[in-house]
Amino acid sequence: MSIGDGTNTPFQTLRGRNFPALRQFTIFLENRVGQLLEVVKRFEGTGIRVCALSINDASECAFVRFLVSDADRGREILERSGLAMIETDLVGVELPQGPQPLLRVCTALLQAELNIIQAYPLIVRPNGKPAVAIMVENIELAMETLRDKGFTILSEGDLEDDPTREN
Repeated sequence: MSIGDGTNTPFQTLRGRNFPALRQFTIFLENRVGQLLEVVKRFEGTGIRVCALSINDASECAFVRFLVSDADRGREILERSGLAMIETDLVGVELPQGPQPLLRVCTALLQAELNIIQAYPLIVRPNGKPAVAIMVENIELAMETLRDKGFTILSEGDLEDDPTREN
């Protein structure tokens, strides 16, 4: 009998369980005019759109972080381009109506003692509402905490193009 025979433990990744995170791609670009344009043009004609974008500039390179409407196809395009890339899971959360919605999100995460590492707004508005993408230390706890406090968590499906929906 080999190790693992007869066990009932499924061999699935978090995404195999329909993990409702957003996938962020971070690419490293030489700090030269037109580099970002070259990356964005790779999605032209594919039906994939950039849904969120953040750029951190350094003297010799820039770190470009973004979300796209189809993460699997977006990854393929970026891999074929030969760019150095890192893929990370983020929490997508709809900002609630009322005063200080971002304060409410930050307070909920602070109460769970979760540190926000990165955050930036989504360019597209899933469900017609403002939203942010947040990187935290513990994504599972962050999603559980935000859900328990009544926030709407976004999944990759919320970023997909839907011609019947007005944005």
